Amino acid sequence: MEKVYMDNASGTPVHPKVVEAMIPFLKEGFGNPSNLHQFGRITSDAIQTARGHVANLIHAKPNEIIFTSSGTEANNFAIKGILSSHKKKGNHIITTQIEHFSVLNPLKSLEKSGCVITYLPVDKYGMVNPDDVKKAITPTTTMVSIMYANGEIGTIEPIKEIGAITKEKGIIFHTDAVAAAGNIPIDVLDSHIDALSMSANQFNGPSGIGALYLREGVRILPFVEGGVQEGGRRAGTENIVGIVGMGKASELAKLEMSQRMNKIQNLRNQLRDGIMKSINHVYLNGHPTNRLPGNLSLCIEYIEGESVLLFLDMQGIAISSGSACTSRSLKASHVIMAAGVDAALAQGTVLFSLGIDNSESDVNYVLEKLPPIVERLRQMSPLYSQKK
Repeated sequence: MEKVYMDNASGTPVHPKVVEAMIPFLKEGFGNPSNLHQFGRITSDAIQTARGHVANLIHAKPNEIIFTSSGTEANNFAIKGILSSHKKKGNHIITTQIEHFSVLNPLKSLEKSGCVITYLPVDKYGMVNPDDVKKAITPTTTMVSIMYANGEIGTIEPIKEIGAITKEKGIIFHTDAVAAAGNIPIDVLDSHIDALSMSANQFNGPSGIGALYLREGVRILPFVEGGVQEGGRRAGTENIVGIVGMGKASELAKLEMSQRMNKIQNLRNQLRDGIMKSINHVYLNGHPTNRLPGNLSLCIEYIEGESVLLFLDMQGIAISSGSACTSRSLKASHVIMAAGVDAALAQGTVLFSLGIDNSESDVNYVLEKLPPIVERLRQMSPLYSQKK
């Protein structure tokens, strides 16, 4: 049985060159970077090299990169830390209805403590209107937090236009770029981004390591206190192996981005066209063109996405039915629902997310196995029987 991995939105395979870069620091690079002896200098230098590569990936300065344990921590750090440092300005935050739960849940906690949160709607493609952002701004607005791209439906948001608005109004702009960083070009200066969250496991780096870009001059209050690591902004002995891996993954992503994007997008389009041709009553989620290269989110009518996932898994094919953080909840995605998809249709959501290791043979294998699975499931649906 073949094995095909098309769940790269949940986590990507670690690149062999990344593994190669990390191995020395598993074996010999154990010195504490805070110490001045030679063992500490080796790891300290490695961290600074990695910091430079991560910064270069998004056109930032090395000192603007703070390493974290994940994209989730970076989102929490940005939202809670920046708001805590700007209490005198106000307590109003603007976001969207389709954010990841690592943004939505911290905001819900802040609401309970008196903050005012505006959740902007999105259109049928999952795209927020910059004019809605502008209209929602009040004298007490401290921050706008809107994701760069949605990992579930693939839509890339109008970040540059939003950044121009926040800069004009003097408001801090944070973006959750976990799904985007390392997969599409990002320029924090050109887009007027003040804070940006990212995660290495979204672009062929290791899990357990992320980063927060914080524009020089933006105040933030640490919520992990202790030593002076990360410029005093995040305490704790650094995850040297993870940081080295993220640095190498960033370097490779920067060098290979155009090549990767072209390959993955072509494969995704082949898969999309093949599915649409061989299966009826299938609908694309997200923007048809302005989307992440590897994202193919579909609603397949008259079935449940989880059932497709399980049957494909038995054929060696790994996909998801939405966000990895909600895949066990068996509830329709809040992202799909916010885009106005009917609740019954939303239950048939499946997400194919392609990566650099996928091939045309992978696409052909999925196109061979998926149609009979859908037909089998539909035969068990009374709604489909009535339709026929």
